[in-house]
Amino acid sequence: MEKRLNIVFIATLAIAALFQSSLAQRDYVVGDALGWVIPPGSSTYPTWAANRTFAVGDTLVFNFINGAHDVTKVTRANYDSCNGGNPLLMFSNSPANVTLNETGSHYFICAFSGHCSAGQKLAINVSASGSSPAPQPSTAAPQPSPRPQPTIPPAPSPSPMPSTPAPAPQGVSPAPVSGPTTYTVGDTSGWVVPTNGSSMYQTWANDKNFMVGDILVFNYVTGTHDVLEVSRAAYQPCNVTNPISNWTTGPTRVTLRTPGDHYYICGVPGHCSAGQRLAINVSTSSTATPPSSSSPSPSPSMATPPSSSSPSPSSATPPSSTNGPSSPTNPSSPAGDNNATPPAPGTSAASLASASLSATFVSLIVVFFM
Repeated sequence: MEKRLNIVFIATLAIAALFQSSLAQRDYVVGDALGWVIPPGSSTYPTWAANRTFAVGDTLVFNFINGAHDVTKVTRANYDSCNGGNPLLMFSNSPANVTLNETGSHYFICAFSGHCSAGQKLAINVSASGSSPAPQPSTAAPQPSPRPQPTIPPAPSPSPMPSTPAPAPQGVSPAPVSGPTTYTVGDTSGWVVPTNGSSMYQTWANDKNFMVGDILVFNYVTGTHDVLEVSRAAYQPCNVTNPISNWTTGPTRVTLRTPGDHYYICGVPGHCSAGQRLAINVSTSSTATPPSSSSPSPSPSMATPPSSSSPSPSSATPPSSTNGPSSPTNPSSPAGDNNATPPAPGTSAASLASASLSATFVSLIVVFFM
């Protein structure tokens, strides 16, 4: 009996060790839904890494568009200077799965020109499996600059109360038309090489009604992207020669001054063909539907002529402030690059642990009753 108890005890310890080892190995999708891209701010990847604990056996998954980025593992000195020469490892096909086989600091950059200096770099610290979490290496990344927000005109001041009744209206005045709207292209994703499909910017534009006077804001890191307005013939083949307009400093604000079709691309080689382009149709402002008023204008037939006696000033009703012009509405922020849901980490490890646990328990039952 004592021998059987010892066998059960040893087997239980083996199961616990196997279960813990299986669960410890995890897959981390770098940047989560954003993927491996030029980030909207240089602190994006340091912030992502600071909230995670990496151990030997874990895997980093880099999702990016082939031909637009790569994953290069470098030394600390080359990481600080964004030098992609003499890499320790290099991956050019997505997704790039990097298994962390040793403890210590690991440094990854995108070796494409200008991408690392724009913030596409990652530094992590790997601890031994099952040990206490190690602090992540400091990169002293500056905080991203805030995105420009649409300017909302102040609400009009109510008119002073008239001392005598106003004359009856002779006709129904049209409701005021809303002012120009400011659209941030791509919303929170900004103007980047999209990672969730080449149709990202067309999908963003499909539910919007662009008018003459509206403003497009292209948010990007200066030196890594630009904005070119081109003709329709140049838009499809991504021809950057002889553009209609060219902007190179981010953020770029483009006022829509003429109706019709407008075409925008990024002139950096490979970016337009990877999906960094936008085609929109602009309508004249006269076609805009005026906003509905909360209180209808009085009908001429309902107007009561003033009586011979002078009414009290307090009987005059001041105009309702709800008939003032509506404020422009900020564009909603869709998931943008978040359409693609990354695989849940640790699924394969959990399945392996469950299978091993079941097989071990069957073996224990057989040994116990022998």
